[in-house]
Amino acid sequence: MGQTAAMTLTLRLLDHCVLPVPDLATARARYEALGFTVAPQGTHPFGTINSCVYFADDTFLEPLAIGDAIKVAEAIESRNVFVARDALYRQAVGADGFSALVFKTDDAMADHAGFDEADFSAGPVLDFSRAFVDPKGRSGKVSFRLAFAAEPTSDAAYFFTCQRIEAPALAGRAALETHRNGVAGIAGVTLTAVDPQAQEAFLSTLANGPVGRANGALSAHLGNSRLAIEPADGPLRLAAIHFAVADIDATAEALAAGDVVFEREGGKLTVRPASGQGAIFTFEDRS
Repeated sequence: MGQTAAMTLTLRLLDHCVLPVPDLATARARYEALGFTVAPQGTHPFGTINSCVYFADDTFLEPLAIGDAIKVAEAIESRNVFVARDALYRQAVGADGFSALVFKTDDAMADHAGFDEADFSAGPVLDFSRAFVDPKGRSGKVSFRLAFAAEPTSDAAYFFTCQRIEAPALAGRAALETHRNGVAGIAGVTLTAVDPQAQEAFLSTLANGPVGRANGALSAHLGNSRLAIEPADGPLRLAAIHFAVADIDATAEALAAGDVVFEREGGKLTVRPASGQGAIFTFEDRS
């Protein structure tokens, strides 16, 4: 398996994390308790809905719920990979989780060709548009093109690059990027697999760069974050999201104010999964 020359030019940039939830109300309550500012609902044309959490480093979280089961079923029939992989995840893991990692791109078609050449393609490219309303009440349309990848033996986790075809600047975005817990961005993501070493080619393809090995784990740098695969029972899964904060004490106070249980070890706070939060969250002091 190899990579095209186009795929080895630069490290990928993390765009966002997709986190299935049973419903947006439960997710919104949990994220607000964690000290995050949550955006209004977004509605996809294929039946899924989200309420995103945006960060100043131009990354975000996408809590994802089912809004219209009939449209979802129709999308699966039409080979919509985004909806089909979400359904597969919910069947294999449950309604709360961390299903997908998304990377920025300027050329999703080239990414699709590269994934296909490396034998990691998860299906056809998806083009779609949806309406939006920004915090100032301005409405408009955003359009995207997605190219999908998956490790062949994985039963749930999937990955894609996201090209913004039409994406007007959001008025009032700064307000959505300001969080009571002080999170400025996503510092990294941890995956798990029974044999991380077997995932080296896949991780290199995802990162568009070299992979490091240490103590049975793999690691890779992105242009704006980091990825790691650590040993654990089961197939490849997305397990944890690591957030950068400037004042760990202020973050601890924000979590306590939301009655969120956390563990503290030096400059890191760890919050275990809960209803509406399907991944481990860590908050790391970057001051």
